[in-house]
Amino acid sequence: MHFKTTFLLVLFAISLSACSAQKQEVPVVKQKLPEFSWDKMPLYMHMRKSTAFTKKEITYLSKFPLITFEKTTGSKSSGSTEKGTIKAAKAVKKINPDAKILYYKNVVINWKGYSEDEDFLYQHPEALLVNAKGEKALMPNGKTGFFDISKDYVREYWLNHVSKVTESPFIDGVFLDANIKVLVPFFFNSRVGEEKREAIKTGYMSMMADLDTQIGKDNLLIANIIRVRSEFEDSGREYLKFFDGSYLEGFERGNSGMTYEDYLAKGIDAVQKSAREGNVIAMSLGIGKGLKNAVAGIDDAREKVNINEDFTKRLDYLLSIFLVCAEKYSYVYPHDGYGVGSSAVWLKTFPQYEKKLGAPKGYAKREGYIYTRSFEHLDVTLDIQNKTAQLDWK
Repeated sequence: MHFKTTFLLVLFAISLSACSAQKQEVPVVKQKLPEFSWDKMPLYMHMRKSTAFTKKEITYLSKFPLITFEKTTGSKSSGSTEKGTIKAAKAVKKINPDAKILYYKNVVINWKGYSEDEDFLYQHPEALLVNAKGEKALMPNGKTGFFDISKDYVREYWLNHVSKVTESPFIDGVFLDANIKVLVPFFFNSRVGEEKREAIKTGYMSMMADLDTQIGKDNLLIANIIRVRSEFEDSGREYLKFFDGSYLEGFERGNSGMTYEDYLAKGIDAVQKSAREGNVIAMSLGIGKGLKNAVAGIDDAREKVNINEDFTKRLDYLLSIFLVCAEKYSYVYPHDGYGVGSSAVWLKTFPQYEKKLGAPKGYAKREGYIYTRSFEHLDVTLDIQNKTAQLDWK
């Protein structure tokens, strides 16, 4: 073969090899939204466990389309919440690659268990929030502090931390907590005064906008944000511009001097509007009576739950609340607290979860405090004044 021809063939082969290598190096773009189906009840999972999950637990978790691993996840067995969350996420993804997994990060509270936070605060102890007297501001537990997100370098650290974790192929987004503490006046006014509280809120708004810009294109951002509060113009919906959707807790709690049914009706209306606009909804509902020592029903902590006839009625009622709100990308988690060690529903499923549901035939209809809605395989009647519901499966 002529030398020139041979040389050209070699160049061509090298070129093809280079093109192939370039194709292999192109990063895979994450599919942002979770899987969704009306076939059965669309479920959400949200839990914490400081030690490693067992194979049985990972198999159980892999059945959920949307999962939040709470603070402390794997922190004892893996050395930190960051490592523990990624390890658990990797195990779930091995069974169900389509599961969407959220990394928990509080927007302001310095929860323990994050090794990178500890390193940052060791170098910058002044990054913690203090009052006008120089005293450390604390949570009601009297020991947990806050990041001072009114400071530019603190927000920069927070954003870099979240960006780094979401670079993991096993993490699909971020669960953002304590937004309401930042946005309503009382919580920080009572700790650091009105002027500093306003600075914290301004820092938060900047940080959330930057978060959306930096990682929002490829990562799911779900905030604990929709809540019926007198301080909010539209039940927190005005802040959804930063996020892909909202988690909900304390949904029946009652607030603002309203009756139970009026409070719940306003919450239902806010969720219905948000879901119809395409926002992801992760609805957390407490199965039993709230614990006496729970702080304003935080985390929907519950008394011990017995799986009996009363439980079935309660579960039907909660699922009915969800179903009159739900649209595509809405998920529900009826539970009795987030710590798996004390939960009566952890690792369990119930008949309502396994029955055929089918797509809704239209939006829910409301007459007074009674809601009705039909699905392909289910008719729902919800009476929030009398706290009763009827699920008629077809």
